[in-house]
Amino acid sequence: MADQALLTLENLHFDNRFTRLLPADPQQGKQARQVFSACYSRVQPTSVSNPSLIIHAPDVAGQLGISSELCQSDAFVQLFSGNQTLPGMDPHACCYGGHQFGNWAGQLGDGRVINLGELISPQNKRWMLQLKGAGRTPYSRSADGLAVLRSSVREFLCSEAMFHLDIPTTRALSLILTGEQVMRDMFYDGHAALEPGAIVCRAAPSFTRFGSFQIFASRGDTATLKALLDHTITTDFPHLGAPNQTSYVQCFEAICQSTAELMVDWMRVGFVHGVMNTDNMSVLGLSIDYGPYGWLEDYNPDWTPNTTDKAMHRYCYGQQAAIAGWNLARLAEAILPLIGDAKALQQALNNYSTIYNTLWQNMMADKLGLQCFEPQTDTVLIDELQRILSLCETDMGIFYRKLAMLDATQSLEKTNDSELMRPILDAYYKPDEIKPDTQQQIANWLRSYILRLQQDGRSNAARKQHMNRHNPKYVLRNYLVQIAIDQAAMGDYSEIHRLYQVIQRPYDEQPAFESYAAKRPEWARNRAGCSMLSCSS
Repeated sequence: MADQALLTLENLHFDNRFTRLLPADPQQGKQARQVFSACYSRVQPTSVSNPSLIIHAPDVAGQLGISSELCQSDAFVQLFSGNQTLPGMDPHACCYGGHQFGNWAGQLGDGRVINLGELISPQNKRWMLQLKGAGRTPYSRSADGLAVLRSSVREFLCSEAMFHLDIPTTRALSLILTGEQVMRDMFYDGHAALEPGAIVCRAAPSFTRFGSFQIFASRGDTATLKALLDHTITTDFPHLGAPNQTSYVQCFEAICQSTAELMVDWMRVGFVHGVMNTDNMSVLGLSIDYGPYGWLEDYNPDWTPNTTDKAMHRYCYGQQAAIAGWNLARLAEAILPLIGDAKALQQALNNYSTIYNTLWQNMMADKLGLQCFEPQTDTVLIDELQRILSLCETDMGIFYRKLAMLDATQSLEKTNDSELMRPILDAYYKPDEIKPDTQQQIANWLRSYILRLQQDGRSNAARKQHMNRHNPKYVLRNYLVQIAIDQAAMGDYSEIHRLYQVIQRPYDEQPAFESYAAKRPEWARNRAGCSMLSCSS
């Protein structure tokens, strides 16, 4: 069976345009070094001792032309653990730089990622396959290039959760245990310990980042910068035509558009990326690099899940759109030498803010079940909503799902504050402790909202259906993932599979999994992995 599976895998078609057309690092080997005038370094994955499959995503496998049966084979495990490669593959690690927490960090690169090659799917789509945690590369610096089980579980589940939330993202094909132990200091506090090693196979049309262009611009290497931008337009933006100064600007405009759309999607579901460095921003507007991410448990725009960002809150929920704009400005600076027209790039940056604000207003109207955003009434309504959500500890996701159950036909004159709030009480962490003044402010907003709904004219049923398509019931709460990680550390992977099942239908009622939509339990409020995570998480 394994031999037959390998034969089938060998039929996968790779067309490695990236490595074929772009300049390579002439130096061989995995030793850490500065790589100049090259987009990548060829490097082989590190072999592991005893790989075993924990889970795979049948949907992703199907898009790649790999059957679920084949995913269960030893040949699949050997291939996507890095123990074997196929003849058509061209393993490599990419060179890029980036701004980290607002500071230029110089060369970064794929320090624990090895790209296997570009697969052409049965639908003739291009997918770059890469292994995260496959060992050292020239960009690993002093690190080992490996990944541990806990971070790999988070990466696999979040990639797929975001996809099923209808948010652009890189995908995850498989999660494989390596059979080896990896030393990690989770919170960089001197308490290093051995943990199970794991590898995730990720897939995307491209993993090109803002920082991919920044590294060459920072070195004055316009030849390699131009080669990469030309390749990006030809491969990822072919509708723009031949690479030239006009299509360069159009490409940047497209990146501004897709980035604005992505930020609105993140805000819609309460997702916080946690480490929006320029090397973690995709030119395709994809969510990429899931490290210390999280979803808002209570509505707090200042919340960040990243321990490294605890003091600055640079990457907190409420700052994500602004940071994306800052990152776009850094990308504009990088490609400016090829364009020479700062005004065109500045106009695109100005348009980013306009696009984001318009999309955000429309998104909020959808979350509230309104047929469209009306500036005269809805600006104040939404601003006031943001304020009342912060008055007391409020679960954002549950709030909107419960708000959909509000009866817009009720008589406001005959309904007191307590009755008005009853449908949404489950959204509050301590409903019995809500002060009378706070209750009155929330009830006043509900009255304004109901009056707006009555003007809108939608039926309760139609409004609820619309709201529930835009407000997920199930998101990948950190405490749920931590439970799965704790069990996986003891060799029980059943909770990973259950979570994977739940996240595939995030907008649907799933009675069998009702507990997965519950508020964060008190035990998880300050527990590591549930509240705050490090970049090593």
